[in-house]
Amino acid sequence: MSGAATPEPAALRAAAVEMAREAGAILREGYGRAHHPERKGRIDLVTEYDRRSERLLLDAIARRFPGHAVLAEESGVSRGGASGAVAAPVRWLVDPLDGTTNFAHNYPFFCVSIAAEIEGRLAAGAIFDPVRDEMFAAHAGGGATLGDRPIHVSDIARVEDALLVTGFPYDVREHPERSLPLFHSFLMRAQGIRRDGSAALNLCYLACGRFDGFWEGHLAPWDMAAGVLIVREAGGVVSDYAGGPFVLDERQILASNGKIHDEMRAVLAAARVGT
Repeated sequence: MSGAATPEPAALRAAAVEMAREAGAILREGYGRAHHPERKGRIDLVTEYDRRSERLLLDAIARRFPGHAVLAEESGVSRGGASGAVAAPVRWLVDPLDGTTNFAHNYPFFCVSIAAEIEGRLAAGAIFDPVRDEMFAAHAGGGATLGDRPIHVSDIARVEDALLVTGFPYDVREHPERSLPLFHSFLMRAQGIRRDGSAALNLCYLACGRFDGFWEGHLAPWDMAAGVLIVREAGGVVSDYAGGPFVLDERQILASNGKIHDEMRAVLAAARVGT
């Protein structure tokens, strides 16, 4: 496919939706079964379904887009150069099962997440929840959808009225000081906080107004890529903790409906983020 034209964002979105649904069928097949996950760390797990889903996605991308680069969770950089460097106009970021711990315990909150960058900029993404049969998708400039319906972030204007969501990193036991002060600060201010184990779905729920704000540190690019685009296309705001530009490889995200973004940033600053 050398010399082939770069696909338009809408075409990448359509491909992401189709591939996410195919991989989601594998996860749905495994949901409810007894699992024997392996440990990648003290908390971090991987199952045979992570690997089966990723293999399907990598094969599908290679077949459809043989000139594209890929960054995938379980296999790392599978094509396109070391350390995730973009060596092709298009790079796919693939999380074959976001929420593995939930899946391993048959807790119904997990998904497939697929994003595509063009020249380093997020262009398309799809996140599929196979339990609820909910497909969230977006492409740059084309808005965000849940199924066939356009979605938009909420109108909540104060943190005290907001339902927030977050997650804890896999090293939370070794470094609780990095996460617990932030959680406590928001707990004392927000209407409520949820912590349900899938950053990709958390971002989708923010995009469709189920949540009003999200923060988390120590995430990988494949955890965030598709969700960030979906939030932006749904009218939300995404930044780093300080309110500066969001950078996919810097592992830190503050996302909101926009109306509570400054207030959330101030709460994070008061909690002495990064110390």
